[in-house]
Parts: sequence; structure tokens; C-alpha cells
Amino acid sequence: MANVRQIPLTCSGHTRPVVHLDFSGITPCSYFLISACKDGKPMLRQGDTGDWIGTFEGHKGAVWGVALNDDATTAASGAADFTCKVWDALSGEELHSFQHNHIVKSVNFSKDSCYLVTGSNEKLVRVFDLKNPSIAPQVFTGHTSGLKHVQFFRNDTHLISCADDKTVRVWDRSTGKEVQKVEFPSAPSSLEVSRDGCVITITHSNNVTFLDSEQLNKIREFQLPTIVNSASLHPDKSMFVAGGDDLKVYKFDYTTGSEIESFKGHFGPVHCVKFSPDGELYASGSEDGTLRLWQTTVGKTYGLWKCLDGPQPNSEPISPLKEVPAM
Repeated sequence: MANVRQIPLTCSGHTRPVVHLDFSGITPCSYFLISACKDGKPMLRQGDTGDWIGTFEGHKGAVWGVALNDDATTAASGAADFTCKVWDALSGEELHSFQHNHIVKSVNFSKDSCYLVTGSNEKLVRVFDLKNPSIAPQVFTGHTSGLKHVQFFRNDTHLISCADDKTVRVWDRSTGKEVQKVEFPSAPSSLEVSRDGCVITITHSNNVTFLDSEQLNKIREFQLPTIVNSASLHPDKSMFVAGGDDLKVYKFDYTTGSEIESFKGHFGPVHCVKFSPDGELYASGSEDGTLRLWQTTVGKTYGLWKCLDGPQPNSEPISPLKEVPAM
């Protein structure tokens, strides 16, 4: 496929920077993609084509975090209006609005969609029972700065979070206590748990760090040639993608750190990247207000893509990343 060029699909519609995105699981209707934007209007799209489905309207501030449950029936969003909202993803109707005392940066559903976790600038993690939304949430305290990301972890028995206090922490839901903590030299900018639950991907400064999910030991760490804002590991763990301040979207070999390809398609820093649940594409969101969908295997017939002849534009020479020795 050396003579096949990467043609990303550009998804427009947002009017301000796109700062976060999430995919559903694979459903009978393929899979879906939701995006968070500073315009305050999260959007739902068909995941394999980027086709717009609907916009969730109701927030009165920038939306910082979004989530879809596995079967794409329910969505959630956290915003600068100090609320987290839960939406019916089929009708667009607002189901719940949970008040916070500061900006809500992160939201995530449990596997059974019965619980929602939020992380906010209050330095708190909260778990809401969506079956009993009127009762007070379970609150986890310990972070000393605002939350960046939080997810259900270890088959929903735990939570994992990262914050501006330069830590990643694991919480036991049954006791409400912090049980593990990893410190980083700089604040983590993104956190992802692999779909099989085995690997944690963390970005911080110009590094991508992979941890095992049990002991939180470092598996490997690579330095990128830019400040990196987000990274995502392919479902089969063969590669990872990353994006950051130099406007490029990168793809690297997970084992060696060798660059497979890189592309400049966005016109602003890349804030978020994520692989689709089938691994056939990855999405990126940028300061330029767009989402772009990229093929994992360039030239493969998939979604709206067809094989196109010609040189690869904006492709950089393949070069290895510098692997950072384990601490």
C-alpha cells in the first residue's frame, strides 16, 4: 500500500475546539461517536462514516467530557456550567442533570450503564446511581488538584482517575478508599483503559506511558517529538496513535516505538484521539473545531473509503521513538 494515500474524513459542525470524544461498543447498527466541544453542544455521529445524527442541547457552557454507553442508548456530558447531563441517545432527550460546584471535566458509564462517574475541578470523584438519581452520590476524596479524567476500572469494582496534581489514582468502590497511586513528573493530559482492561495509556508532557492494570507497573514509555495531549492503544495492542501541539496525528508500533506514519490534517493542536472499537479507524479532535476519521489500514475499503492512488501527503520518514528506561 506504499502508493496509497491517507484521506481522512472531516466532520464539521462544531464552532469551537473539540476537546474530547468517545466511541460506543459495536451494536447491530455498527458503532457511534460522541464529541465534546467548547461550543457547549455535544454531537452524536455514526462512528464508521462520521455522519451527523444529532446534537444534545441544554448546556450553558463549554463541554469538556463526553461518554457513550456500550450499546449507544445513553450519553453523558460534563461541562463548564457545573453540571453533568445524561441523555437518551435515541431521542436526544435530557434524562438527568447533576449539579456540581465547579467545572465537570470527565464522565464515564459503568458496563451495565447503571452508574455514572464524574471528575471535576472540585478535586472530587463522584459516582451517581442512575437507577436512583435522587440519592446523594458516592464521593471519593484525595486528589489535590482538579480532575482531568476518570473511568470505571477492573470490571467496575474500582475507579481510575488522573488529575493536575500529577497523579493517577485507583479507588475501591466498596470502601471508597484510594488503593493505588502513581506519580508523574508532569500532569497527565489523557487516560485510557484498553478494551480488555489490561493496559492503561497515559500521556504527560511529550511522553506516552503504558502501565499494567494490576500493579500499575510501567510496561514501556516513549517520548514524542511534541507535547502530546492524547493517545490511544489499538484493540489488538499492535500500535498506538497520538496527537498533540504540532498539529500531527501519529501512528506508532506499540512494541518498538517506530513511527508507522504521521499526517497533518488539522489546522490546530490535536486535543483527543481514540481508536474505534473494531480498530479499523481512529478519530481525532482539534482546536480547529473539527473531528477527523483516519483509516488504520490505509487504502482498505471501509466505511466511506476507497483505495486512492498517489503519494502519501504530509507523511514523515519512519523513525524510532526514544524509549524511556523504567524508573
